[in-house]
Amino acid sequence: MKNIIKDFKTSPLTDTNFVHPLKFTYTINGKNKNWEAVKSFDSVAILLYDEEKEAFLLVKQFRAPVYYNDKSKLFTYELCAGIVDKDLSLEQIVKEEILEECGYNVPIEDIEKISSFNTNVGVSGALQTLFFAKINDKMKESQGGGIHDEEIETMFLEIKDYEEFIYDESKAKTPGLMFAFLWFMQKKRYKENN
Repeated sequence: MKNIIKDFKTSPLTDTNFVHPLKFTYTINGKNKNWEAVKSFDSVAILLYDEEKEAFLLVKQFRAPVYYNDKSKLFTYELCAGIVDKDLSLEQIVKEEILEECGYNVPIEDIEKISSFNTNVGVSGALQTLFFAKINDKMKESQGGGIHDEEIETMFLEIKDYEEFIYDESKAKTPGLMFAFLWFMQKKRYKENN
């Protein structure tokens, strides 16, 4: 991934498309409180596993907030994911995201829900729903990479390397990705080996 970052600047957020700054005021246990937050979209994320390669398919991309906090992290390792901004089922959104970001056409009936959880609980509290799907070379229809101006790369992580990857602090990654790996090892891998 070529990551040449130039003219990185910060500015106040006034006209927003995806997040909307808010200030909450409330009383709890008799104390007046203030809290700054953002309203953002809920999302889906998908753990993709290629049985033939015995590897997870991840996406790599530049994330400005991560870079802002640590200039050594030019990209993040993530699950294929997307925001819930269409009037479609979550499974249909998952199917579209897999095709757009990774280039695989996964049948909707092969998309399995894992769980949902709240993300960024101190900032947005948005709901993310996690899914799982198996992929193989027969499903590959395009290079992926996202749509519009997204710059997404894909990479395979062999299952034998998952634990080392989780604890490698030099790699920026999301808690959802780490949770998905552990879910797979406990639920899927355990069942296959017993």
